[in-house]
Amino acid sequence: MKFKYGMLAPLLALFAVAVGFPLCYAAYLSVTNYRLTDRKPPEFVGTANFTSALTNSSFWEAFGTTALYVVVAVSLELVIGFAIALSLQQQKWAKDLSRAIVLGPMFITPIAVGLIFRFLLNDQIGAIPALLHAVGADYDFFGPGRALLTLAFIDVWQWTPFMVLLILAGLESMPKQPLEAARVDGASPLYQLRRVMIPMLAPVLTVAVLLRGLDALRVFEYVYATTRGGPGTETQTLQYFMYLEGIQFFRLAGASAMAFIVLVLVLGVIVVAFRTMERNRTR
Repeated sequence: MKFKYGMLAPLLALFAVAVGFPLCYAAYLSVTNYRLTDRKPPEFVGTANFTSALTNSSFWEAFGTTALYVVVAVSLELVIGFAIALSLQQQKWAKDLSRAIVLGPMFITPIAVGLIFRFLLNDQIGAIPALLHAVGADYDFFGPGRALLTLAFIDVWQWTPFMVLLILAGLESMPKQPLEAARVDGASPLYQLRRVMIPMLAPVLTVAVLLRGLDALRVFEYVYATTRGGPGTETQTLQYFMYLEGIQFFRLAGASAMAFIVLVLVLGVIVVAFRTMERNRTR
């Protein structure tokens, strides 16, 4: 027993330093009036920062923007990732090469991806707008009503491989007997997909959507590298809004309170998702 906890001690110590201390310090700041420009000690203000955040219309606007971004991006990643995973599973030749190519975008840092697409899609110097202009089509990827969708497609380009990886693992570990029985009974491929394959993959799909959804909530790099929240506040996501609040406007206490509100909401989503999975498993 002592040996087991001794082996865990370095990991627990690292976790306490890297995660525990910043979390506790942010919790402390959230109940004070601390600003980055203050030279005097912060004063305790209780729940004032939380009340201010909950009644801040800009915070809820950023929340709605982020929710829309997550729904669009994760939905597309699920559908496209499922289709690619099915194709890769049935591929007969060059499997390793094709899988390495498909997974490639996932290993590029998000800030680099954001900068790449910033120049590729720039209306003045971008290669893609130039090609569209050559065939008589004009499209401003970062214009009003389009910028958030463009950011979602950037996310889809980079993180669909993550969906492919999880779904492909689920497909290859799935028992073959139910599918073979459905084929023997004359079931169509669509029926096999809807009634056999998807129900069996439901736990994998749920975990994949949950992981990607939680990760997409943290979107910051794409916004910072491309639109900086514009046009107007159309692409001002939660992370970018809290960055503005805490770093640019120096209101670190208010930003910490917003972060804890988001944390509580995310934990609530996780609890509901896992309880739903547990109920479905015990039926």
